[in-house]
Amino acid sequence: MGLTGNLDAQRRREELVELAGAPEGVMIEAAAEQFGVSSMTIRRDLLELEAEGLIRRVRGGATASPRARPFDARRAIRASAKRTIAEKALRLVPPSGTIALDASTTISMLASMIGPRDGLAIYTNSFETFQILHPVDGVTAVLSGGSAEPTTGSFVGPIARRSLGSIYFDLFFASADGLDAADGTSEVSPEEADPKLAMATNATTVVVCADSSKLGRRSVARALESADYSILITELDPDDEALDPFRRAGRQIH
Repeated sequence: MGLTGNLDAQRRREELVELAGAPEGVMIEAAAEQFGVSSMTIRRDLLELEAEGLIRRVRGGATASPRARPFDARRAIRASAKRTIAEKALRLVPPSGTIALDASTTISMLASMIGPRDGLAIYTNSFETFQILHPVDGVTAVLSGGSAEPTTGSFVGPIARRSLGSIYFDLFFASADGLDAADGTSEVSPEEADPKLAMATNATTVVVCADSSKLGRRSVARALESADYSILITELDPDDEALDPFRRAGRQIH
C-alpha cells in the first residue's frame, strides 16, 4: 500500500471512531458502503481500533469505548465538533474573576482560544491546559496537583479534590463522557468524576460542554447530577430536537 493508501486508511479509521461515538454506534455493512471498501476491511479496522482502546466491538459493528483513553487519542475524536463547542463556550469566559476547567480535550481546546484577560484566575486538573494558559497575559493558571492518572494525564485523587474543593469559582466548564437529561453526566471512572464534583460544588454556574455523541449515553461512573449544571453547550443548533429533553429539564442551551 502506498502513501496515499496509508493516509486513506488512517482517515477512514479516524472517521470510524467518530461514527462509533454516535448514540447508535457504527455498523460494518453501512460503513463499508459509506467508505467504498469491503466489509472485511472495516472488520480489520475495528479490530485495530479496539486493540488501541478507541472503540468497543459489538455484534455487527462497534460503539465508543467507555475506557479511559490517552489525551492525544481523545483530541482527534470529533475535533470539528469540539472546536464549535469551544467557540461557543469562549463567549462565556469572563475578563476577570475565577473559573475552573476540567481535564478534557474539549475544554483544552477552549483554553487554547482564551486570549489576554484583565486578571482571570483559572484552576484546572489538566497539565495540558495549564501549559496552554500559563503564558497568557492577565491569566493566572493554577494546577490542582494530585496523582497523575496514567492514561488520561489528568490529576486525580484526594489532593486534587481538596485543592479544587477549597476555591469558589464563578464558572466551571465541564465535559462529560456520557450525558443523560435525567441522570446528569457520567465518566469513564470514579477517579475522573471526583475532581469534577469538587469543582462543580463550589461553582456559581456550571457549564457542561459535550458533543452530540454523548447525549443520551451513560458511561461508567456517575458525576454531576442534572440539577448541578444550568448551561449545556453542544455543536448542534440550539433548536435541534435532540436537545429537547435537556430543554424540558430547564437547561439553558447554547
